[in-house]
Amino acid sequence: MNYYDYYPRYKSAAEKKQKAKKQLEKLKKKNPDLAPVIVKGRAIATTWWGKAWNKNLEMYADYSNRIGRGRSYVRHGAVLDLKLEKGLARALVQGSRSKPYQVEIKISPLAPDKWERILSLCKHKINSLAELVDGKFPRELAELFTAEGEGLFPAPEEIDFSCSCPDWADMCKHVSAALYGIGARFDEDPTLFFKLRNIEFDKLLKKTIEQKMQSLLKNAGKKSSRVLDDDDVAALFGDLTWGKTDLT
Repeated sequence: MNYYDYYPRYKSAAEKKQKAKKQLEKLKKKNPDLAPVIVKGRAIATTWWGKAWNKNLEMYADYSNRIGRGRSYVRHGAVLDLKLEKGLARALVQGSRSKPYQVEIKISPLAPDKWERILSLCKHKINSLAELVDGKFPRELAELFTAEGEGLFPAPEEIDFSCSCPDWADMCKHVSAALYGIGARFDEDPTLFFKLRNIEFDKLLKKTIEQKMQSLLKNAGKKSSRVLDDDDVAALFGDLTWGKTDLT
């Protein structure tokens, strides 16, 4: 049979899920710290954070025609491991071969001018400390995060990726699956977004709260030198249930 006449046997969604499940069970025997992406239902992401991440990727022409190839992989449980670090995501994605592929996604640090911009806008937009204590970001900040080319969600030129698969495409389906997996991971903990963009979330909250407190005291005709220690910020926001946050 000529090589070009050969086509892999079609595999149903159930077969693909079963293959990924067996591979995950096998790998976990050697590495119990694996963190697979588990999608329940048809929606890959359900919170504002996860949806916004995926929408941001899909809005760019560079990605719009390619990123969709990873949706089914995520839904089939093919992302066997996904870990987010400062400016870096590492993933194991099960493909057609028996051995999963290694994916690495690098995200450029947030530019200093954008960092100053977010601090300034947060100062004027956050009007309720209770809203922050509840683990919510004001709706008004949505545009700040998602503005094309200007927001905090990365543009294509701020994302660099690689995969161990032999696919010659600029963005293979394994990379695409990992990118969608990141959106699903934000459902569980939106603060991972700040980690991925190398933003010190505690400092952002500390700065914002101090600015708001000073503003409130000034309006009340009082003066105060009170500041929040980093430990105070961590204690204030350490027990939030981020996974239930939905700002849609």
